[in-house]
Amino acid sequence: MATRILADVAASITELKANPMKVASSAYGDPVAILNRNEPAFYCVPAEIYEKMMDRLEDLELLQLVKERQGEESVSVNLDDL
Repeated sequence: MATRILADVAASITELKANPMKVASSAYGDPVAILNRNEPAFYCVPAEIYEKMMDRLEDLELLQLVKERQGEESVSVNLDDL
């Protein structure tokens, strides 16, 4: 069965166990696919990219919330009343 690997660099779990930092740095800041029996088991993602992914997910969640509330009736508020 063919499996899609979503990284340009791949390493085996054995390589990862032997030297995790070497595997992580081998992709020069890009994700590394970690393979188990030639199938992707997980991806090793640098912290900087992970943070960007989490920010992007948060933005998408907020966008969905905005779209859901877009049709709601607005309420006028006077700042002095708060």
